[in-house]
Amino acid sequence: MVQLSGKEVGPIGFGLMGFTWRANPCPQDQAFETLRAALKNGCNLWNGGEIYGPPSYNSLVLLERYLEKYPEDADKFILNIKGGINHETHRPDGSAEGTRRTLDDSISQLKGRKKIDQFEFARRDQNVSMAETFGVMNEYVEAGKIGGVALSEVRAETIHEAVKHTKVVAVEVELSMFTLDALENGVAAACAQYNIPLVAYSPLGRGILTGQIRKYEDIPEDSMLRVYPRFQPDTFPINLQLVEKVEELAAKKNITVAQFAINWVRALSRRPGMPTIIPIPGATTVARVEENSKVVELSDEDMAQIDAILDKFPVVGERYPDFVPTNT
Repeated sequence: MVQLSGKEVGPIGFGLMGFTWRANPCPQDQAFETLRAALKNGCNLWNGGEIYGPPSYNSLVLLERYLEKYPEDADKFILNIKGGINHETHRPDGSAEGTRRTLDDSISQLKGRKKIDQFEFARRDQNVSMAETFGVMNEYVEAGKIGGVALSEVRAETIHEAVKHTKVVAVEVELSMFTLDALENGVAAACAQYNIPLVAYSPLGRGILTGQIRKYEDIPEDSMLRVYPRFQPDTFPINLQLVEKVEELAAKKNITVAQFAINWVRALSRRPGMPTIIPIPGATTVARVEENSKVVELSDEDMAQIDAILDKFPVVGERYPDFVPTNT
């Protein structure tokens, strides 16, 4: 177990986005069963968002309904929520007014059933000073309305500046074999410098490292992945070569490629100069939770083999389409 916001969390967390951020959300009973399975399997860092779905059914609405049915589970998990996006402009709003709006709305949607342990802006508002944004957030922490302040999708420079204004309890960034940016741009190093845990979203490369997507046509027609650069007909076959190599290593260890990929992210914590890293794969079924939550110890030889594969099979395409802001 590792410490996060003063509480113990399991080595692998759980991402809530898949429940509500889709045109046809999975049935609520299925979501509840999956959440219970996450706790049963030790995945007690839950990562959701005010922005994961419409206000009528986002992560917070789902959790409020879940905790209405299972109130005894409220203290069994740490809740990290991201928000800070103006509903009208769809841009970050770090003004004092915008910060109070996103915090108040998020808190109220839980109806008192659970305290938000960590809150983060999905993206930094470059037009507002950190002193203004974090000043309001610090007020909410001091008043006991939220547990702490986290950061999301930030540059190393933002981390170095943010720690001057608030206690940063976690930094959430994308990290997988398909996205190594945090290891190369100073973000992981900054987290290590300040002893801030790094929460790694999309450790399965947005699904490509599950082994379930073998060709472009396997991507659901209503999936946003169809507009992502790494999943295009000209890039996807190239990127799939990396998956095939990882599958060979996973087979030798008698585990799935997803289990290998998730535990590779976790094992990065062992390397010199690295912070504690907690992968947060998402799932919408009990079976997927049980697969993703398995802790597997990868040897130095396993890690070296992945290094060699990553050198030989570089990923083709950017992380996001041009219209999505990153690393603020």
